Amino acid sequence: MQQQYFFVACSLRDFIDEVLPEDFDLHHLDERIIFQLNDTHPVIAVPELMRILVDEKGWDWDEAWALTRKCFAYTCHTLLPEALEVWPTELLGRLLPRHLEIIYRINDEFLAEVRTAYPDDEEHVRRMSIIQEEPVRAVRMAYLATVAGCKVNGVAELHSQLLRDKVLPDFSEYWPDKFTNVTNGVTPRRFVRLANPGLSQLITEAIGPGWVTDLEMLSGLEPLADDPEFRERFRAVKAENKARLAAVLAERDGVVLPEGAMLDVMVKRLHEYKRQTLKVLHIVSLYEQILSGELDPTSITPRVFAFGAKAAPGYKMAKKIIGLINHVGSTINADPRVKGALTVAFPANYNVTLAETLIPAADLSEQISLAGKEASGTGNMKFALNGALTIGTDDGANVEIRRLVGDDNFFLFGMLEPEVEKLVAQGYDPMSFYESSPRLKAAIDLIASGAFCNGNAGMFAAVVDNLMHQDPFMALADFDGYLEAQARVDEHYADTEAWTRSAILNVARSGFFSSDRSMQDYIDRIWHTQPVRSA
Repeated sequence: MQQQYFFVACSLRDFIDEVLPEDFDLHHLDERIIFQLNDTHPVIAVPELMRILVDEKGWDWDEAWALTRKCFAYTCHTLLPEALEVWPTELLGRLLPRHLEIIYRINDEFLAEVRTAYPDDEEHVRRMSIIQEEPVRAVRMAYLATVAGCKVNGVAELHSQLLRDKVLPDFSEYWPDKFTNVTNGVTPRRFVRLANPGLSQLITEAIGPGWVTDLEMLSGLEPLADDPEFRERFRAVKAENKARLAAVLAERDGVVLPEGAMLDVMVKRLHEYKRQTLKVLHIVSLYEQILSGELDPTSITPRVFAFGAKAAPGYKMAKKIIGLINHVGSTINADPRVKGALTVAFPANYNVTLAETLIPAADLSEQISLAGKEASGTGNMKFALNGALTIGTDDGANVEIRRLVGDDNFFLFGMLEPEVEKLVAQGYDPMSFYESSPRLKAAIDLIASGAFCNGNAGMFAAVVDNLMHQDPFMALADFDGYLEAQARVDEHYADTEAWTRSAILNVARSGFFSSDRSMQDYIDRIWHTQPVRSA
């Protein structure tokens, strides 16, 4: 809270004192700026602006509140609890007593409006109160942002719908016009033009240079997906990108990649809802089938499984999962029985610089979060724009990617969000999935045996126990469907021309995911600003 207040107080003060002209009339502040609240972390800016206007500038409360409600908009970037902060009033009152007073008055006046709209319905009032009473008295910062903001948006169609229907349903009913969607985007200048010069040159030769600032022009590539010569050139670019990645990883991390393998990539922060565990279970399942003799390693599609992830400092389970992936990788990479068939790479300190080399080389993009948990994702967009096919759930922006690139060029699996909710309501029992799936059982048993840590069966017992008895993000429930989707990946990849066609279509149909379009959506739907001629 101290850190959040420090940053927002400095930002507001900097804009008011340093950016605005000395003689600027703050009554017109909303004509100059809307402060975009990205998640609930900066929402303390709302009472801070009120404090400045009322306490420092001497404004009347109603006048200050009317302006404040025009100067903020709220973007929810994830539905997870860590982004929907709830601050105990005891803590807030101790650190920022004046701000808590302001929040109380905002809430009192808002609830008076709610009582007028819903007479004799105190339960409705309680649900919409900025102040929660149980289990501890606290300020619901997402509610404060919604009450104060002129607009509220999610960052993908599904995410925005869940925000309206599941997280803030009373507010969306009360203010239906306040809620909107702005699907995230990525900059083609960095993640295609600079990161993938070979592909950029190929695109420019085919459709001209305008795509760099008008990404929808990529649709001009679509007819070229059926051109054998263009497909050959596209494959050559991908091969060059793989060679560039291999050179970087060899020098940077001492990782040696085999030539000619599918590059299967999962790079994102390590969080259980993103389900890196599901990916590692797939790898272990393949390895176990080879060890048991069920699979001939020469018969499978050679794959390099590339991971990139970091865990939050206090997130113990995430760190254990990183450890598991690395131990699985070390074991597989050292086993001559699978050499050339299975390779695991987990380069340290994954960052944007490495992403600019890794993403253009990828064949398969792993976007396998539990449906209803990923807000949008932007890695999924970067991979598609660089010609990787996606294997994923109907979650976040995957929904829009799949709709745009086409079902034939996307490997869908897993429960839909309503099915997830139904299973939760019924009482999810991960052990039942373990017991009913021979491949899943064999994979988990191999991990539990200590096979990947020199026989130390207890090293990853916490991960195994979590999967078998809790599995909060249902990796076990989606495991068999995931393996079936991976079988479709192998089948499609074996047809080089068909795979290349799908890769080109992913590029051609991903122009929507430009950050330019995203910014224009914010301008049109939320900020309502007009263009200014540069000097």
